[in-house]
Amino acid sequence: MKVLVVDDENPIVEAVAYNLRKEGFQALTASDAEQCLDVARTERPDLIILDVMLPSASGFDVCRMLRKQNDVPIIMLTARAEETDRVVGLELGADDYITKPFSMRELMARVKTVLRRTHVGAVSTESIVKAGNLTVDPNRYEVTLGDKRIELSPKEFDLLRFMATHPGQVFSRQSLLDRVWGADAYVEDRTVDVHIRWLREKIEVNASRPERLLTVRGVGYKFRSEV
Repeated sequence: MKVLVVDDENPIVEAVAYNLRKEGFQALTASDAEQCLDVARTERPDLIILDVMLPSASGFDVCRMLRKQNDVPIIMLTARAEETDRVVGLELGADDYITKPFSMRELMARVKTVLRRTHVGAVSTESIVKAGNLTVDPNRYEVTLGDKRIELSPKEFDLLRFMATHPGQVFSRQSLLDRVWGADAYVEDRTVDVHIRWLREKIEVNASRPERLLTVRGVGYKFRSEV
């Protein structure tokens, strides 16, 4: 999914974009209103993180213009905590509002929450993922190995689908918990290890020497598609 970060403070843009990429999102950036509208029109992001204080026009004006074009989810950032700012933003159609300085973990949680909420009921049109003789079909909720269908639990499927759609990217256990189980789920890091082990037993030729679900020592796990 694409997330557009709009702020004229470069350190904030870089920090937010970096954390979005770590979470598996494609991060787009803009530093003013004109750039934001341009990128939004051409790239059609799934969510926009929009600063209220921009050099050429306020974030409120940009939010108003975006709402005339489409219903892209918007999280507004502001250095001011006044209730009136929050009310104005929400009345203009913003989906959430966060005050600077903010914790990056909180912002990432807000991003995921807004995306989950706004995509509920959406028709799934995800691409089928193929890795050698392994096929993951998100639309049919099916996994096949060669011509054999693999039976997975819902959470095993969600974990495999997420990793298979982000081949080569390394995810920490906490990142996988947030993305697959949800940032507000109360489960232990070890839950990820257990599900990875179960998946390896089902999709690897040799679970003790995995070729697809790889451990990156001291960091987490990644999916290799070239098998």
